[in-house]
Amino acid sequence: MSRSRRAAWLAAVAGAGFLGAGLWGAEVRAETLADAIALAYQSNPTLQAQRATQRALDETYVQAEAGYRPTATLQATVGTDTNNQSNFQNVPSQHFAGQSQTSGATITITQPIYTGGRVSSQVSAAEASVLAGREALRQSEQSVLQNVIQAYVDVRRDQESQAIATENVALLARQLDEAQARFAVGEITRTDVAQTQASVAAAQAQLSAAQAQLANSRASYAAVVGQNPGTLAPEPSLTKLLPASVDQAFDAAEHNNPQIRQSDYTEQASAARVAAAKAQTRPTFGLQATLGYGGGTFGLGSPFLNYSHDVSATAVATFPLFTGGLTSSQIRQAAENNNVDRIGIEVTRRQILLLVSEAWNQLLGARASLAANEVQVRAANIAFEGTRLEAQVGLRTTLDVLITEQNLSNAQLALVNSRHDEYLAGAVLLAATGSLFAENLTPGTPIYDPKDNFDHVRHAYRWAPWTPAVSAIDHLGAPPIVERPAPVAPPADP
Repeated sequence: MSRSRRAAWLAAVAGAGFLGAGLWGAEVRAETLADAIALAYQSNPTLQAQRATQRALDETYVQAEAGYRPTATLQATVGTDTNNQSNFQNVPSQHFAGQSQTSGATITITQPIYTGGRVSSQVSAAEASVLAGREALRQSEQSVLQNVIQAYVDVRRDQESQAIATENVALLARQLDEAQARFAVGEITRTDVAQTQASVAAAQAQLSAAQAQLANSRASYAAVVGQNPGTLAPEPSLTKLLPASVDQAFDAAEHNNPQIRQSDYTEQASAARVAAAKAQTRPTFGLQATLGYGGGTFGLGSPFLNYSHDVSATAVATFPLFTGGLTSSQIRQAAENNNVDRIGIEVTRRQILLLVSEAWNQLLGARASLAANEVQVRAANIAFEGTRLEAQVGLRTTLDVLITEQNLSNAQLALVNSRHDEYLAGAVLLAATGSLFAENLTPGTPIYDPKDNFDHVRHAYRWAPWTPAVSAIDHLGAPPIVERPAPVAPPADP
């Protein structure tokens, strides 16, 4: 870990002992949720690794498609041969000896014409795997965005909680001063003073806990976003991005959720592998051309003399007859793997629909809790002010004031938590429906498109002009890949 990065983490830990945000002011940091998401989207190591994984997966398509193209090999040899023997049958003393030097070079070019659909099935499987990988990348992006949102609202919640705890300590400290002054003139008893002192101590303990929680949230924010938070602006509303009803949420999940889409492409890839296994039972056809040069001398001399050449062109047809049951076993194995993937689509679908249902109910509960807590804060504030005024004229005791003050503090903290929970529930619902798009949360930020790299590597290699014809012939035995419609992003807030 670099010295500067270690210092940032130590700063996040040390912040537990301070009330203000001045410790963080000297550093450059995201101030809005859009800034935090944009920074994490560009630099988060989890996303960077997943994008590299997808780029590596793109190469499998190029490797599969190479089966349509010709291959060329060059074999060159240089050798010497010594023959030294005696004839013991007729003339025992007769001895034969000789030496020859030879050299040669052979170029072989092979062009597949029809592979029984094996190559085209492998290309289809690679295409489906690439599409599945893109959905895995989108799932990773959504997970990072959700983590950034949670880290952001966690810091915002804990900053407000610390401010409430600080104000509570200050308010109770004033109550303690007032209680001591009233005790000095005999208006209240020592018990009233002790009750106020106990409340001050409890408030100070709550403040220390709030400071520690804020430091932890800052550290989590730095881990996800890549830098420490400063004074964060209020998060923007997600209302226009959220589905209006649970039915719309289910429909959006069916169409957009990357896990459902990934399981679909995974099943198509395994179906193509079944076709590739079956292709081993079909005949194959190809062309082969050979150009060879050879020469040499007998006795002492150079192996690079007396060259002759040979040119041949061959059409090769191969018919599989018997593989000892290997091919049949591979077909059955591929078919069962496809069954697993096909069943997995329904498993994933049910899990996502359950997740959407839970997220929707959580959002409704958070909204109801938010509305109730807003009413509670207004009522608690009125009750505290009234009790405090009544205590000044002797109609209420010090304990009544302390109780209503604690009720107000608890109501304020509950309101802060309910706002946090309502916003986070909305983000979880967007992620469950597959509608948490970076372009809606970070307008103007360049969006990573995995298709760009795929198009680049796909066309980076020269291809023979007859490759499309070979592909068309070989596709007679391969299943087509059905690409799902692109995910539809909900309209962004104006």
